[in-house]
Amino acid sequence: MAKPSKKPRRRWGDRRDAVRVREIDSMHAFMPVILPGRCDNEAFIEEIVDIEKIQAFVDKKNAANPEYKYTFFHVIAAAIAKTIYLRPKMNRFYAGDRLYQRDRIVLSFTAKKRFSDNAEEALVFLPYDGETTIDSLHDMLCEKVSYVRKDGNQDHSTDMMDIFVKMPRWLLRIVRRVLFFMHYYDITPRELIREDPYQATVFLSNLGSIKLNAAYHHLAEWGTNSIFGVIGRKHKRVVVGEDGTAEIREVLKLSMTLDERIADGYYYSKTIRLLHKILQNPEILDRPAKEEVDYE
Repeated sequence: MAKPSKKPRRRWGDRRDAVRVREIDSMHAFMPVILPGRCDNEAFIEEIVDIEKIQAFVDKKNAANPEYKYTFFHVIAAAIAKTIYLRPKMNRFYAGDRLYQRDRIVLSFTAKKRFSDNAEEALVFLPYDGETTIDSLHDMLCEKVSYVRKDGNQDHSTDMMDIFVKMPRWLLRIVRRVLFFMHYYDITPRELIREDPYQATVFLSNLGSIKLNAAYHHLAEWGTNSIFGVIGRKHKRVVVGEDGTAEIREVLKLSMTLDERIADGYYYSKTIRLLHKILQNPEILDRPAKEEVDYE
């Protein structure tokens, strides 16, 4: 199985952040012709996650690290990233009417600077590779969030948007057309999209942290992001075990909107099974992402 462990040699037709997938069936080659937009190809997956084992795992981590606490978000983000690492087709995207395999895995999400109605949001861009564990992801995430939450600090994407929004509307409309043209041909200046969350493998939204449940969230035509994940709040519901007994457990809803063109239903089914395996055995995340998981 090919893993995004190193950048392959570039060929004509590749992008700066990805290589073109050249050996694909005619259906996937023709789909961007008849359905060119990412939003035209949205598929929605919703899963209920039993969090009993995740809670025990988080409690054990926090007993040894009381200052920078681990949360459900850390576990779910790490589980999704490891799943994508082991299922590399989930790290594909369509751009310029062609299918590409991204060079690396990148997570992006928004972080509230303060929990208040008028507080600003910051955008966080987080790389992930085969050596990443939940501990290293947790440390990177805490460092990034701490930085953007300090007064006066902004993420790079917000800095870029601050420049554009000062333009008059007529000029901004022209700039938008130019940006989409450059994106189509992969000539967008690197500085503009260096930490653009819509250039990430997966965009995560932790609605559970603000007491909302997970729901559908659209994809965007801009960028290369093929997966948008939403984590809902924890709540109680009846769960039926493998032995047929029912009990009330704490669960949360996890939903994902994805570009259905990047793979097929069978591939998605196995991907979700792997994700479930990791979430129900979160100690797997203590080991490097490149380690295989038996989930069949």
